[in-house]
Amino acid sequence: MLDKLKSRARALKNEVFAIYLAAKDPRTPWYAKAVALLTVAYALSPVDLIPDFIPILGYLDDLFIVPAGIALAIRLIPAEVLAEARGRVAGSRVERSVGLVGLGIILLVWIVILIGVVRLIIFLSK
Repeated sequence: MLDKLKSRARALKNEVFAIYLAAKDPRTPWYAKAVALLTVAYALSPVDLIPDFIPILGYLDDLFIVPAGIALAIRLIPAEVLAEARGRVAGSRVERSVGLVGLGIILLVWIVILIGVVRLIIFLSK
């Protein structure tokens, strides 16, 4: 069972990297690039939109957001571009900057939420 899970995790990691490579291809439409890069950045980000320590909700984003983003990116990327990217995955590694972009996006979302909550508290206290 553990070997099966490791195999699935490796396949998912390879698929995320293939999507990343396909997003960098000039034949990929801009909207597919946007979905693909956001999905890859979120999947590789060290920070989640909903932190994992929050019961149940913390893991829902990992169970739904990432797979939905991957599925959508696969549908939007041209098949021949994705096939070529999957072929290149074997000898490559993910650039670290992709995870840092994901970290920046998630931190920006949390900052906006925090500012909104503080402004709401100030507004309600008047």
